[in-house]
Amino acid sequence: MEKIVIIPTYNEKENIAAIIGAVINLKENFHVLIVDDGSPDGTANIVRSLFTEYPGQLFLEERKGKLGLGTAYIHGFKWCLEKGYQFIFEMDADFSHNPKDLIRLHDACAKGAGVAVGSRYVKGGAVENWPANRIALSRGASFYTQAITWMPVQDPTAGFVCYRREVLEKINLNKIKFIGYAFQIEMKFTAWKLGFKVTEVPITFIDRKLGASKMSKGIIKEGILGVLQLKMMSMKNNYLKNISN
Repeated sequence: MEKIVIIPTYNEKENIAAIIGAVINLKENFHVLIVDDGSPDGTANIVRSLFTEYPGQLFLEERKGKLGLGTAYIHGFKWCLEKGYQFIFEMDADFSHNPKDLIRLHDACAKGAGVAVGSRYVKGGAVENWPANRIALSRGASFYTQAITWMPVQDPTAGFVCYRREVLEKINLNKIKFIGYAFQIEMKFTAWKLGFKVTEVPITFIDRKLGASKMSKGIIKEGILGVLQLKMMSMKNNYLKNISN
């Protein structure tokens, strides 16, 4: 019981059985935790139907209503820490992240990184099937974040990540405040500020083929304002004390 992949879901019935199978069938002893936000399409029922196929490897946490990506991951982090996992992963349900890349993220953390980021924007990384406006938005967010925070991460909004247990134990997860793109930035920024090594592993990000994107104007606004808030908070003398356990 060492490695677990957290997959937050909301209306992912088209993808959920396939992504669970793809992760567990890697034969690298990855467990999967689905955190479902009351999907009206029956995503959670599909997960439950797979328990007998993947005994002791597949788990489900259900929440009432759509509460946001960040809070889903925080819920998952706490669950995984309580169960004793050493390497805890974030991953989308829609195959935009290649399950085979989980092995390379794990290897980066096993070799000393505190955080391994599946990066679209380092050498060897790429994006496929994304419209030009989404690429521009994502690249712009990355440049903006680096310029404001000085964080040495080329893909700070990436949602394909491996954390070593000690990183999540050190962060006061109750103090993480953002829920969308800014959540991903805040987690990496916090780990970096606490002195952990953040390594980027090149991946190819492929836009979803099934289901609907969860992007919204509110998420974009939170990302823009959140980066400024992070920078301002980090300049306070008690920032590290407040954000760490």
